[in-house]
Amino acid sequence: MQEAMVLCRFLHFTMVLSLFGACLFRPLLIGPTPCIVLDSRLRTARRWMAGLALLSAMAWLLLTTVGMTDDWGDAIRLPTLQLVLGSTFFGQVWTWHLGLSLLLLIALGANAPPMISLLLAFLHLATLAPVGHGAMLDGLGGQLLMFNQLLHLSGVGAWIGGLMLLVLVLGRPAGHDIERILRRFSSLGYLMVAAIIATGLINVRVLTGALWPTPLFQGFALILMVKVLMVLLMLGLALFNLVMSRRGQFTMLRRSVTLEWLLGLGAILAVSLLGTLPPVLMN
Repeated sequence: MQEAMVLCRFLHFTMVLSLFGACLFRPLLIGPTPCIVLDSRLRTARRWMAGLALLSAMAWLLLTTVGMTDDWGDAIRLPTLQLVLGSTFFGQVWTWHLGLSLLLLIALGANAPPMISLLLAFLHLATLAPVGHGAMLDGLGGQLLMFNQLLHLSGVGAWIGGLMLLVLVLGRPAGHDIERILRRFSSLGYLMVAAIIATGLINVRVLTGALWPTPLFQGFALILMVKVLMVLLMLGLALFNLVMSRRGQFTMLRRSVTLEWLLGLGAILAVSLLGTLPPVLMN
């Protein structure tokens, strides 16, 4: 059960975050000028991601229902699903999330204007903030934690989705000013990384009652350490990418950016596992 939930969360987080980042960075990195080949590949990728996001959101609901009732049969019982959607905080949030998943899929399938797709992708991502550890606190503290989680998810989504877009661009670099694109991504990257680190530290402090959970090499703390290590490796690769772009070594650059993106997916997998573990409250 836990393994299925971790994989479901990983797939869903990856699709939702990547969709937001790809919609955000297409105009920021490439500009408003149409790029027939890139836009065609990106359009296909976003439609697939939106479809997988909707399917994994439905699977998340079914697995959560089974977790609440401890009966796999409830996953296909409509009255039970209606009860979960209408009578639990998770269900009320997930109703909006499923609706936005469907709207985003329709918008991307109909080639809606970029700003509409970006708005829907952001709202889609925003409805993940109250899910999981973000819903542990009540009142004003809980609302602030959800807002902090939204900032954290936005930074991660921008970074992961931006890297995916870079991988697509580097697959066919002809006609693109790669060094200029990387400089733009790097400039925005400082803001993204600062937001990710700051909001991540706030999450850890609020959820565990300490600057870092203990014991260090067990459970929640160990997985969190793996996630942080992957982020540090991504930062190192980001600096390496700038050097490779200035030297014009695009083959090495493509491999490096792809590796950075894969490390980002590894960090999302760690987050997916963290969401199923107790944060070891210290106070």
